[in-house]
Amino acid sequence: MSTSNGQSPRHAAHFGGSGQVPRTPQARQRTSGTTRPASRMRPQAVPGSRAGSTGAVGTRSALGSTGVSSRTAQATRRAGSGNVRKRGKRGRASALPAIVAGVIAAAAVIGLVVLLVIPRLTGAGSSDADKQQITAGQVVEVTVPDGSGASAIAKALYDAGVIESKSDFLNQVRRTNSELSLKSGTYSLVTGDSMDNIIQLLSTGPDSTAATLTIPEGFTVAKVASAVESQFGISADDFTAQAKASNYVADYPFLAVANNDSLEGYLFPKTYDFSGKDVTSDLVIRTMLSQWQTEMAGVDFDAAIASLKSRFQMDFTQEDILTVASIVERETNSDDDRATVASVFYNRLAVGMPLQSDATTAYYKGGDFSAADLKDDNEWNTYTRTGLTPTPICSPGLASIQAACNPDDTSYYYFFISGDYHAFSETYEQHQKAIDARPQ
Repeated sequence: MSTSNGQSPRHAAHFGGSGQVPRTPQARQRTSGTTRPASRMRPQAVPGSRAGSTGAVGTRSALGSTGVSSRTAQATRRAGSGNVRKRGKRGRASALPAIVAGVIAAAAVIGLVVLLVIPRLTGAGSSDADKQQITAGQVVEVTVPDGSGASAIAKALYDAGVIESKSDFLNQVRRTNSELSLKSGTYSLVTGDSMDNIIQLLSTGPDSTAATLTIPEGFTVAKVASAVESQFGISADDFTAQAKASNYVADYPFLAVANNDSLEGYLFPKTYDFSGKDVTSDLVIRTMLSQWQTEMAGVDFDAAIASLKSRFQMDFTQEDILTVASIVERETNSDDDRATVASVFYNRLAVGMPLQSDATTAYYKGGDFSAADLKDDNEWNTYTRTGLTPTPICSPGLASIQAACNPDDTSYYYFFISGDYHAFSETYEQHQKAIDARPQ
């Protein structure tokens, strides 16, 4: 799968590998050759066996969301006066043109409603011409001049790279009846944040952003530390040093399964308000862990573990599921795809195929990586090793966690995602054709 860097949106996602291509995942024979990077949407073959994998990660079991017409009235009057004239076939036929004209007029009105009114009410049929790719997770300053309407605000957000689409933003503003609530001023906003969060901040006013912290889905602990430093002046190094599972497991028992003493995956993505509080690293971390606990109250991990074992004949832990969710988060930006992408990863785990996710190497490198990095054998390289990474690679949102708990039932082992083009395949040959068929 492919991603241009460790934190940016997924421009493409597909599996690749090296050497001779096994035609089915069940072939389970690893081949040799030179591994090429899967980024930039370049297809590669996938090794398909447990054998030949070097340095499998640990011993974790998983590793190895009515009126009356005028004509009728006239007839009635004639009947009452005794002056009734019988109408023959020609008289009846003369009404046909009027009926046809009425039907045509009604059809025209319905057509206008379907083509013009409904799309404006629902946002359907909007053009994608204004859509752009953005780099998520960057804090930018946006100034909304006095008197700016929703369209001007949408343009300011679009130009600053905060939103991908002006029309999508305006549609959400209309749906939430927020046109008159948006306030002028200077805001600190996070690129790629949800429309609802952005609209809420713009409706509350610029002063509200001084004490808020917005953490988008897909942020790592390091990115959270950077955002805390930018917003509150707390050293990123101090935050990272404090962000250890051992410091909080006594108050948050769910951290008992956290590997590497890491809080990766547990700092829940959300916009937090620290107004009137003395903000410290400890306060931020506890607030985010409490939010994770609240959000997960509706997620039945035990049921998910049992279901996954039945489906894939493998033992999983809560940490394993969260790790899958984190990779899903980094590999797709559409809720519609998450459960299907999750199924691809579980299908690969079940037959011993490497996950081959560029996102895991991007995490290890802290961002951009090279083709040579995909050959560097380490426990985060899902090209050279089978199974899952030691910890999650980011903080997934609730949608990705739900997808990892309940993946779609598919026979897919490959996927390719580039912008609005999404393709899932069972075989490598189908995968190659899907890549070749992508819009240019």
